[in-house]
Amino acid sequence: MGEEIIRTILMSRTTSFVARVLLTLPFWSNGLMKLFDFSGGVAEMEHFGFLPGAAFNLATIIVHLAGSALIVSGRWVWLGAGALGIFNALTILLVHRFWAMEGHQSVVTLYTAEEHIGMIGGLILVSILAARGEATTRS
Repeated sequence: MGEEIIRTILMSRTTSFVARVLLTLPFWSNGLMKLFDFSGGVAEMEHFGFLPGAAFNLATIIVHLAGSALIVSGRWVWLGAGALGIFNALTILLVHRFWAMEGHQSVVTLYTAEEHIGMIGGLILVSILAARGEATTRS
């Protein structure tokens, strides 16, 4: 009986929606933050050497918000997840370069990179589940 309840919860559209919102929360919240504090986002981009900062901030906002919206809406999930996954991979390579750091900073940055890798796995998984749902709908 308990297994049936869990299965019902997991198969619920509401649970799926909430999970997609939670998965994308770091992206849409960051995109909104960079949108509402545009100058702060520009300063962050320039701090990491991305010039012109305004263009990189705008691109980040677009990728974060559009990618999140696609995943949350359940439409073209693969595209939104792919964009956010590539963004995360590039962030590791360009910003969270733990291999080029020393001491405590390298360890903290490694943990951040590992979290990004885990997020990439979650984005792949949401794409797989969306594709399976589409295949089931077509059958």
